[in-house]
Amino acid sequence: MRTLLSSLALIIMSTGIVSTSNAQQASKKEIARLNTADMNLSRAEVSYKKELDLLVFEMRVEGTAGNTTPEPAGQMNGAPVLGYVFPTTLSPEDVGFGSVEGILAFAVTSHPDFDDTPLWDENNDRNYENDGSTFHTHWVVLEENEHIPGGLAVKEFRKENQSVVLPPTNPGMPMYLDSPGFSVVFRNHTLKVAVPAQRVNSETSFNYDGVAAYMEVSTNSNQPMLGVYTVYEVLSGDLTLPYSVQQQ
Repeated sequence: MRTLLSSLALIIMSTGIVSTSNAQQASKKEIARLNTADMNLSRAEVSYKKELDLLVFEMRVEGTAGNTTPEPAGQMNGAPVLGYVFPTTLSPEDVGFGSVEGILAFAVTSHPDFDDTPLWDENNDRNYENDGSTFHTHWVVLEENEHIPGGLAVKEFRKENQSVVLPPTNPGMPMYLDSPGFSVVFRNHTLKVAVPAQRVNSETSFNYDGVAAYMEVSTNSNQPMLGVYTVYEVLSGDLTLPYSVQQQ
């Protein structure tokens, strides 16, 4: 993992924190519009509440957390995804994936063109298929991808590969993505998500970082299905995952 992180750090530092690609569908104007104070990270913290056996993932921004969301593309190709992301040193196996190489990240995302949480009704309207724009949670396994300047994409697999192991709450897409259904709580500058420790194999000591990013879906076989195209901010500056869980 350290080799992968080192490679990604070099990509970020060589291209600048904000980068764009000609392969993406969104205009530079739209991507710049999303880069508001609401995506300007000032703190990321994960704490373990021993009394409740809970992990609390928290981010603080300069603006209003969750206030900025992408405009729909009207199609899957080029569908925008805006995310607050915690890359971690947790193993993919800790959250129910099989043994696979990559960085396990916890992401809070908004994407108005599709719903990938069929088990959950995040906007509480009794319709389980229209919640994509409401910020919600995912576990993803990230891997290096040289075709996009963000340097990262969600790891994919062939549909016919019967050996792939996914968590039971996965949305049925051919990539290492899970929709665990944890509630996202926004309060002014902060977002918080409570995760029962048993949902991460009771691993309560790990490292992490904080990232704000623009991602896109692609139906082009030459591009990743879901890739990071613009990195707005890496809290550590170099994606070294220097922060550790606070025991409380």
